[in-house]
Amino acid sequence: MNQIKTVSTRTITIVALALALNYVGGTIALFLRLPIYLDTIGTIFAAVLLGPIYGAIAGLLNAILSGVTTDLFALYYGPVQIITGFCAGYFLKTRLEGKQLFFTTLWISLPGTIIATIITVVLFGGITSSGSSIIVQLLRGFGLPQVGSVLLVQAMTDYIDRFVSIVLVLTVTARMNRRLIKKY
Repeated sequence: MNQIKTVSTRTITIVALALALNYVGGTIALFLRLPIYLDTIGTIFAAVLLGPIYGAIAGLLNAILSGVTTDLFALYYGPVQIITGFCAGYFLKTRLEGKQLFFTTLWISLPGTIIATIITVVLFGGITSSGSSIIVQLLRGFGLPQVGSVLLVQAMTDYIDRFVSIVLVLTVTARMNRRLIKKY
């Protein structure tokens, strides 16, 4: 007989906390029209503590919650949250410094950047609810093609957003109780 693997209360609590972090960060960025998103802090937090699958779950739940409450566009960017959770869980297994942090952030942000660029161009013609759309419009005004404008802005804003999120998460997890961390 197959055994069903149970999910612990701690795991559910961390995913719920991750969802709250994503939702609050994303809502603040949307409200202030920031050129970064702040909606993957929780995704990365869950991925660091629980691994890639739970990071992806936290990200997907955020896309659904944000999409039905504050920002319809968030629903469409669910795949970006999922890939970010997977990549963060895979690449953030050790403490990072200097060049390691730079390149690891690049590997975590790049797949999401490619997916987000495709979604932004194909579904929304390059313009979304994000504050970064203003920069896309400026670049288009200077004669850059739509795909180039979106890709350039998406690469810059995704990288900065993931860098800020990773630094925050690694700072918090470094200060967490070691016994608690070992349980995950």
